[in-house]
Amino acid sequence: MTDWYYNRKTGEVEEGAQSLRSELDGPFKTREDASRAPEIIAERARQWAAEDAAEDN
Repeated sequence: MTDWYYNRKTGEVEEGAQSLRSELDGPFKTREDASRAPEIIAERARQWAAEDAAEDN
């Protein structure tokens, strides 16, 4: 099974970790998920913030 990564520096999707790990988000299971990495990461951040806010109340 291939892992897919989103390269934050180039904005490209990579099959397997081809670049410096510090430049990559992932792994993702599909190319499509890797291509949506910024959107997925932003949504996860919103969810975590909402959970943190709920815990504070």
